[in-house]
Amino acid sequence: MHYQAIARILGVLLMLFSLTLLPSIVVSVIYADGQVVPFRNAMVLLFASGLLIWFPTRNYRAELRVRDGFLITVLFWVLLGISGAAPFYFNAAIDMSFTDSVFESISGLTTTGATVLTNIDELPESVRWYRQQLQWFGGMGIIVLAVAILPMLGVGGMQLYRAETPGPVKDNKLTPRITETAKALWYIYLTMTVVCAVAYYFAGMNVFDAIGHSFSTIAIGGFSTHDASIGYFDNPAIELICIFFMFASSINFALHFFAWRERSVRIYLRDAEFLFYFKLLLAVSLITIAILIWTDTYSFGKGVVHGLFQVVSIATTTGFGVADFAHWPLILPFLLFVVAFIGGCAGSTAGGMKVMRVLLVYKQGAREIRRLVHPSAVFRVKLGKRPVSDRILEAVWGFIAVYMLSFIVMQMILLATGLDLVTAWSAVGAAINNLGPGLGDVAFHYGDINAVAKWTLCFGMLLGRLEVFTLLILFTPAFWRR
Repeated sequence: MHYQAIARILGVLLMLFSLTLLPSIVVSVIYADGQVVPFRNAMVLLFASGLLIWFPTRNYRAELRVRDGFLITVLFWVLLGISGAAPFYFNAAIDMSFTDSVFESISGLTTTGATVLTNIDELPESVRWYRQQLQWFGGMGIIVLAVAILPMLGVGGMQLYRAETPGPVKDNKLTPRITETAKALWYIYLTMTVVCAVAYYFAGMNVFDAIGHSFSTIAIGGFSTHDASIGYFDNPAIELICIFFMFASSINFALHFFAWRERSVRIYLRDAEFLFYFKLLLAVSLITIAILIWTDTYSFGKGVVHGLFQVVSIATTTGFGVADFAHWPLILPFLLFVVAFIGGCAGSTAGGMKVMRVLLVYKQGAREIRRLVHPSAVFRVKLGKRPVSDRILEAVWGFIAVYMLSFIVMQMILLATGLDLVTAWSAVGAAINNLGPGLGDVAFHYGDINAVAKWTLCFGMLLGRLEVFTLLILFTPAFWRR
């Protein structure tokens, strides 16, 4: 393990992260909200801490291997999660405890969107901007992680996409060639953000809200500059724009890259994961809209827009709201929440188990049924026209098993702290799926639950964002052996 090289990289990352507080200082100056000092102090503290970590190891060079990759990925998210809490903790205007500050920061960076804050409309503009910005930077980190790094580490079947990443990263070493992939993904991510912000502005948002909501929409984060989320605007055009960009951001960004490079939408139509995902969203949307209209919950027009919006928002694990879906009739709250466990496509900013894994499990289940009918026949599981190796299928099954086991363990912890079953179940589901809003006592915010539950959910958010194995492998003795 190259600890000095890892420390050097983490120091640089922390110094770079400290500079991302500058936009919040600028916003504070523009709106004269009196928050320059807290953000300035946090920036100086984080930059100095990064400098202290980097300076002793500044001249150390080494080629990072897979085990270094696991450690640096986990430390990166944990370190930034804690560092991102500084502007909240040092800000007297919002008076947040250390636990709440870390919870809000990790929720933002992992694009979970669970919040402990209330009266968001009354918060200083710079604080509201910072929350949105956290999700945007976290979303970019997730894209690079999902498309450039995890395929090399072979986490939970993610190596399936190793040959399809938009760059030459196909070996088992973390080399500077990752920068080529990251650069391509950055251009796509930035372009989508700008287009989304412009669309929001022309649909009726002011500049501040348009930029802030474009950050959390493309990152599939769900933070909003208003307590009522997208429902604050009561604007069907804004809701339709949001639906489009939430869906686009939940698609594998490698597909966006190839579609852009070949100037063709056929790339999407040839992708088995995308087609399965589209059909799933369509089916759930039709069921939701039909129930909302049949039960007279909404008029036809509002039922279509609100139903489609909430399905896409929850299924993509964004977490925006235009209605209180927790109180929708019949099976709808449970149905939408269960769909969030599937999440979006691999290589996107969405959370959940990922459509690719669920599709492979479905195909393997269908194969086992055919084997019962034809015991001597040989059937191959294919994704599109490509056969999938048994090794990848084993990795997918292993991922889902550990994912669900982790969910059960964390739910038991929350129940032991005194939370009721619905709250505990939905809170853990919202955390590990990086969804945000839950049911019961966490339907609107997480500020009222106890500290042990909050730290457990912080772990759950990181666990879900890092695809489970990336984090849990650090707790195994074998990982630390030479």
